Amino acid sequence: MQAHSSILRSLLTVALTLALTPALTSITRAATAWTEGKHYFLINPPRAPSVAPGKVEVTEVFSYGCPACNLFVPIMHKLQKALPPNVVLDYLPASFNPSEDWPMFQLAYLTAQSLGVADQSHDAMFDAVWTTRELSVIDPATQRIREHLPTIEDAARFYNRRSGVPVDKFVSTAKSFAVDVKVRSAEDAIQAYKVDRTPTIIVNGKYRLYPQSAGSNDDVVELVTWLVANCSGGCCSARSGSVFFCMERSSAPPFHWCAVWC
Repeated sequence: MQAHSSILRSLLTVALTLALTPALTSITRAATAWTEGKHYFLINPPRAPSVAPGKVEVTEVFSYGCPACNLFVPIMHKLQKALPPNVVLDYLPASFNPSEDWPMFQLAYLTAQSLGVADQSHDAMFDAVWTTRELSVIDPATQRIREHLPTIEDAARFYNRRSGVPVDKFVSTAKSFAVDVKVRSAEDAIQAYKVDRTPTIIVNGKYRLYPQSAGSNDDVVELVTWLVANCSGGCCSARSGSVFFCMERSSAPPFHWCAVWC
């Protein structure tokens, strides 16, 4: 019985190795291809992430008024599916383009976050700006900035329709001290991260990258996943009776792969 079990384990290990060799080769090649200062940038000093120990924070700095951020929404969906369970994905609204109403969109997001409706309305808010144009800053007739930009009251009516939050409650929350603190904190974080464009991805307060620096929107997913592994350290966790592959920290090369029978 013991010999049979040993043979079975060996066969399973070989089978999994053959099946995963292409993926492992791809990831190993990617790990050696990413260059600090070219594809991603160190944040110095790093900013402590606001997540529990053992978690890794991935943040998109964005604005609903940013056309590139709107096009980036499907990539964020791909990234969310690709990230491991220990990652907390969140959003940080920027305000550094006031001529296109970014401060209002920042306030709207942080107010919705305070009321617990930001996540469920996130994609719909982009649609309201760029598809239905009920909150658009661009006049479709002239393709110029509107003379009268959307207000926080306009955003409140959107959230009322989407999430049922009363308009007056949304507006009063937007004017509250708690949301003002959130706005100040967002501005501090963006300055600390040295963000000068959107979308920008921040990994655990240590690394900053852009679609342009990664190479393309799709390359962002691969690069962020690699940086998350860098922040996570060893990932092996024993599971009785299973063969699995894991990525562990080592000195050179940056990561090595191992097959383990537990």
